[in-house]
Parts: sequence; structure tokens; C-alpha cells
Amino acid sequence: MTHPMIDDEALHWAIRMAEPDADWDAFTAWLEGDSARAGRYDRAVVAIDDAATAAALPAAELRAPVRDTMARPRSRRWVGAALAASLAAAIGFGTWTQMPRPYVVKTRAGEQRSVALGDGSSILLAGASKVTLDARDPRIATVDSGEMLFRVRHDAAGPFAVRVAGLRLVDLGTVFDVKAAAGHTVVAVSEGAVMVDPDGAAMRLDPGQAVVADGTTLVRRVVDVADVGGWQAGRLAFDDVPLAEVAADLSRHLGRRVTAAPAIAGRTFRGTLDVKTVADQPALLGTLLDVAVRQTGEGWTLEPRR
Repeated sequence: MTHPMIDDEALHWAIRMAEPDADWDAFTAWLEGDSARAGRYDRAVVAIDDAATAAALPAAELRAPVRDTMARPRSRRWVGAALAASLAAAIGFGTWTQMPRPYVVKTRAGEQRSVALGDGSSILLAGASKVTLDARDPRIATVDSGEMLFRVRHDAAGPFAVRVAGLRLVDLGTVFDVKAAAGHTVVAVSEGAVMVDPDGAAMRLDPGQAVVADGTTLVRRVVDVADVGGWQAGRLAFDDVPLAEVAADLSRHLGRRVTAAPAIAGRTFRGTLDVKTVADQPALLGTLLDVAVRQTGEGWTLEPRR
């Protein structure tokens, strides 16, 4: 068990910040989120230092004091097995080996990125998307924002679980798409099956089925299997989707800011947009959506036709 003066969250950050690819921006945001976190972090670092001293390790190389975190060191060595031994001494071997090791993968607008997981599964992220994974457990993922396509290797003994906006999904050997949109979540399946909210509604989605989750409300829909993940080939399919969401999707895939004026933001669109065609011919977007497209310094604004 962790020492009573050391909490798992602070200890986790002490471990992460000793790594060469430490996420300093995320660490700074965590520190600034609560004035008490600096003290908690310091206690975790001291515990690691004490354990390193007891194990006759160079503790100075492991330390990352809060007072030094705003100035990034030029280099920081990760001592692998030696540091693991010191942590095991500090918090107990069982706790150390079971502690989550989350890491974040994200993309810029207009970018796609594929992530191969240790279990043989993979995730393809659309632009402006972010997912949190665990280096110790490749069978869990948290969709923080954006859209991504999961290709999951089925394992009945260890199902793959996805969390998104408070909703839990469990795969049944699957290819499925998850989109975290403003105010709701969309899950669509092209292969296999997904169990949505297995401890509650227990809604099963088979190929060609989707669900729109808005808070605790789940609405089942029928989708074209060919449209699931179609964005990877630059094809965006919409079924009575508000123009505000269409604009947000275009922003993510085009890599430029697209907004819908309040007067038309709630108007819905059904159809398919080709990202490359729209990028080359923005006027065509106006014809397809029945709107005026005004170019701005940052991108486009969709407005009512006059």
C-alpha cells in the first residue's frame, strides 16, 4: 500500500516526470489545478529519493523537484530497472507493478495518426483528436476529444474497454468508430459488435448500427457500414446532423477553422462531403449545404444565403 502521506496521483506524476519524454505542459496544468498538488508531488519525490538512497542509487538523477519544473532540464536520464527497484521499495512491489502508466496521443487539425497497441489492436485518430492510453494495459482507452477508429483484437478473457464522456464501451471483436461531439457521443460499428454501457443499458451494436449518447439517453441508429470510419479516406457522412457539428467536423479534417453562424447552426444536413473537393472548391460547400461561405483570415464561416 502507498505510504499514507503519498497519494497515487502525485506518485504517478513523480514517476512520469523522471522519463525523457515527460509531458511538461500536462504536468504544469496538473500543478496549477490545485495549490495543494505541489506539496503532494514533493512528498512523492522525497519518497523516491529515500528509496533510491536506501538502494544506493544516485537519487539526484531521479529527483524532479517542483521548484525546478518550470525550467526544463536539458536532459534527464531514466534509469529503468534501478528506478523500478527504488519505487518498489518505496511503495511496495505489488502497488508499483499495478500502477497505471497513462500516456496521451493526440493529433493536430488536418492530421491523421495510427497507434499500434501491444495487444495487436490499433487506433486511427482523425485530426484534432486526443486519446489517453495505458502503457501497462493496452486493453483500455479513454477518448478525450475528436474522432477515432478502433480495430480491436478480440480476447474474451480480457475485453477491450473504451471510456468516452462518462460512457463505457466493451468490444466483442470489433472495428468501430467513436466521435466525441459537442454535447453528445456517437459510436458506430462496421465489424463485430460493441456492448454499450454493459453495466447499465447493455445495448449491443452490430455492424451497420450506431448509437448517439446524450447524457444518460441512448438513441440507436442505422448506418451504412461503408460510412463507418469513411473519414480516413476523406469522406464525411452526415445523417440529419446540425450544421454546427458539420462545421466542427470539417475543421478537424480540413485543418482550418470552419464555423456556422448562430442563425443556421441548428439546421441539419444529410449527405456526404468529400474533404479534398471541399478544400479545393469552398463555393461547392455552400451549394451542398445551402449556405453562403464567407472566407475569413482563419478559415470559413457558414452563413444564411441572402
